[in-house]
Amino acid sequence: MALLSLGGFWLGTRAVSLANVAPAVPSHAGLPWVTVHEADTLWTIADAVAPEENDPGAVVTEIKRLNGLSDSLIRPGTRLYVPSARTLP
Repeated sequence: MALLSLGGFWLGTRAVSLANVAPAVPSHAGLPWVTVHEADTLWTIADAVAPEENDPGAVVTEIKRLNGLSDSLIRPGTRLYVPSARTLP
């Protein structure tokens, strides 16, 4: 009985390790992008690319989603995909 339990446990761990666990990152096809420069922040980038009627905070959230960012830390030289006017909420 113990061997059967251990075998089941082993198979379960193998199945989990083989599962696709990649985070869902949206397609970047056709999206504009910017290169991060020294002193850029997500807020300044969002403010620059957002139409006047859009809230830059919502655009920051969308930039983070498009680029799979878990926080607001960005580094110079990084390419960030930004939402186009048609993809903004």
